[in-house]
Amino acid sequence: MNLLGVVGGTGMDTLPDFSGSEQAPIETPYGAPTQAPVVGQIAGQPLVFLHRHGQVNPTPPHLVNYRANVHALAQVGVTHLIGVNAVGGIGLPMHPGALVIPDQIIDYTWGREHTFEAGNSGQIQYIDFAHPYDQGLRQQLIETARELALEHVDHGTYGATQGPRLETAAEIRRMQRDGCNLVGMTGMPEAALAMEAGIAYASVCMVVNAASGMDDRPLSLDTIVEILQRESGVVGTLIAALAHRFYGN
Repeated sequence: MNLLGVVGGTGMDTLPDFSGSEQAPIETPYGAPTQAPVVGQIAGQPLVFLHRHGQVNPTPPHLVNYRANVHALAQVGVTHLIGVNAVGGIGLPMHPGALVIPDQIIDYTWGREHTFEAGNSGQIQYIDFAHPYDQGLRQQLIETARELALEHVDHGTYGATQGPRLETAAEIRRMQRDGCNLVGMTGMPEAALAMEAGIAYASVCMVVNAASGMDDRPLSLDTIVEILQRESGVVGTLIAALAHRFYGN
């Protein structure tokens, strides 16, 4: 049976209209996830929610145990997973407040555990990562956003950086030359691990600020928080409607 899951990030501690009870702490072969997955319902449809950073003493992006998080979601039966990411926008149309469903990734991270393969089994899993996001799940997100008349961008290249510091203007210019128009710190290795685990994965990105050097105005934390609060509600509406489409109701 298919089961939809959501990994929430910065600014999304839970989902609007989501009700559920936290499961008993889960152990995985890769340690403990940042929090136990919460199994419940959204708009009357089954859903599993996990906060990527944990809600108590949040873990910074470069230290998140992505392997344990994804494995824990697989353990409770998640077959399709939406990763929600707060990102910076690199040029138009990725302006603050934009909602983006990316189709590609460039990975600039280093030192993270990028695979479930420990290297001692004698087998190596070479996943085909040409298309890092599941095309069917992406299309469901796009069609749902259209039905809700939500303003969105249906493609984009996510540049995953190490963090937790923000990027220099020169780094953003390099990423722009590489073809990135979104920048965030949590898109990888989450996407690759989900594929290894056999979980269909797609991302919804909330652009909360212009990337470094893309705007003459200084970065405003108040503005970022305001956009996060507003767009989290929009994403919650999108996921609730997606759940009905996903389960055929």
